[in-house]
Amino acid sequence: MSATGVMADRVVLVTGASGLLGAASVAQIRAAGGVAIATDRAPGAGIDHALDVTREADWQRVIAAIAEAHGRLDGLVNAAGIIHVGMLAETSFEDWRRVMAVNADGTFLGCKTAWPLLRKSAGASIVNLSSVSGLSGHARLAAYTASKGAVRLLTKSVALEGARLDPPIRCNSVHPGFVEGPMVDQIAQALRDPGTAHERMRAGIPMRRFAQADEVAAAVVHLLSPASSFTTGAELVIDGGLTA
Repeated sequence: MSATGVMADRVVLVTGASGLLGAASVAQIRAAGGVAIATDRAPGAGIDHALDVTREADWQRVIAAIAEAHGRLDGLVNAAGIIHVGMLAETSFEDWRRVMAVNADGTFLGCKTAWPLLRKSAGASIVNLSSVSGLSGHARLAAYTASKGAVRLLTKSVALEGARLDPPIRCNSVHPGFVEGPMVDQIAQALRDPGTAHERMRAGIPMRRFAQADEVAAAVVHLLSPASSFTTGAELVIDGGLTA
């Protein structure tokens, strides 16, 4: 868990805040003393702004509201993401475009639109949620792996641009393995034998368990905080040894 006060009133926008990792990130940012602005596509309890990450106009509206309320943005967590499971021949172009739009386009629009407000911070940090599937290919996950691979390299390009600024804007990617929750359940249901899928997936992880959302969120907070002030363009893998 994050140490209390490590975020010290830092203002952070989190997308996908109704999802497992987005919600965990919001909770830990607040627990660490930060101001987490929770966004998701649909308004609801605990959501500060409705934000469809695939719509540039939505991003502009939310960033303008944050500028008016806070005058700066210290952190951005691009946690909104979706998955499509299916063999290549079964994946429609519509499926492909939908996954790329949310995972890749949404992350690009977030970095681009928030950039001017991030520049008003004395130590801005962007954290993009990728995946171990952004590090290598996987059967039945063509659209997802392509989108998360795009997030990985977009992160590095943004980091290089941000490093030239004074003060710099840092940008890093987080690459979780299997995280216990709805996405793992969705993958398991699509496999040949859903009844034993969870156990087979666990068996492939050297630490013999799934990650917990709080473990991923703790890494997000670390990358947002001054504790990682010389870390940019990096890939933080949280997979229990899966890719080792």
